Amino acid sequence: MEHKAGFVNIVGNPNVGKSTLMNLLMGERISIATFKAQTTRHRIMGIVNTDEAQVVFSDTPGVLNPEGCKLQESMLAFSESALQDADVLLYVTDVIEKPEKNSAFLEKVQKMDVPILVLINKIDLSNQKDLEQLVAEWHERIPRAEIFPISAKVKFNVQNVMQRIMQLLPPSPPYFGKDQWTDKPARFFVNEIIREKILLYYDKEIPYSVEVAVEQFKEKEHSIHIHAVIFCERESQKGILIGHQGVALKKVATEARRTLEKFFGKSIYLELFVKVEKDWRNSVKRLEQFGYMQD
Repeated sequence: MEHKAGFVNIVGNPNVGKSTLMNLLMGERISIATFKAQTTRHRIMGIVNTDEAQVVFSDTPGVLNPEGCKLQESMLAFSESALQDADVLLYVTDVIEKPEKNSAFLEKVQKMDVPILVLINKIDLSNQKDLEQLVAEWHERIPRAEIFPISAKVKFNVQNVMQRIMQLLPPSPPYFGKDQWTDKPARFFVNEIIREKILLYYDKEIPYSVEVAVEQFKEKEHSIHIHAVIFCERESQKGILIGHQGVALKKVATEARRTLEKFFGKSIYLELFVKVEKDWRNSVKRLEQFGYMQD
C-alpha cells in the first residue's frame, strides 16, 4: 500500500474548540485548551503516525483583528500561514457564531484549492432544526466544503473526521521521523503548561499580559529541574501574580508541577519568578525571543 502523508491545518475564530479538537485527533494533550479565548498563541504541530500514513496536524491561534498590537499581528500571521501549506484544511466553527463572522479570512479560505472540512463544533448545545439551518448556511458560504457537525466535548463524530482526513491525504513519504509527535521542543510545552495555569487562575487582563520563558531545563534520568520566568507588563500585575505572601504564585507552581510530571513522566522541580517587561507585546525584540516572529 502506498504511504500517505500531509499537513492538516486547523483554523477558525477564537474559542470555538480548535485546541480541544487537536488534542482529540492527536490522542495527546498538545495544545492548551481552556475556557478563555485567545489561548493558543503559536502554530503548534502534532504528528500522528501509522504504518501507512503520517498526519501533521497544525493548531493555530484564533483569527482576530490585530488592533495595532504586534503580538496579535504575529498570531494572525500564524493563522494565515496555515492557508499556504495545507493539504487538508479544517475550518472549525460552532453552533454559536454566525457564518458571516470574519468574512475577510473566510474569503481566503474559499479560494483554496485543497479539501476543506467545515467542522461545526458544540452541537451538544443546539437542536436538530437549528443545526440543519446552520449546515445549510455553511454549504452556501463554502459550497465545495464538506460539513461535519461534531462535539469535541463529548467526542461525537470526531473519529469520522479522522477517517475522512486519512482518505484525503496525498501519497507521500513521511515528512518527519515516525517516532516524532511534535515539532516543538520540551521547553515549549513547559511554557504552555505554566501559561495555562495562569489562564485558569487569574482574571481580567492578567493572562493576556504575560509570557513565560524557561531559563533553565536540566533533565536527569528520573527528574527535571526547571527555572522559569513569568514576564508581565506592569508592577501592579507582578503583585497580583505573586499574591499576598506569594500564595498565588505558589498555587500556579504547584498545579503546573503536577501537570508537568504527568506530561514528562518524571519528578519535576519547578522554580517560578516574575519580572516586569513593559509593553513586551509590542517589542519586536521580545516577540522574536518568545518565538512569535516568523521568518
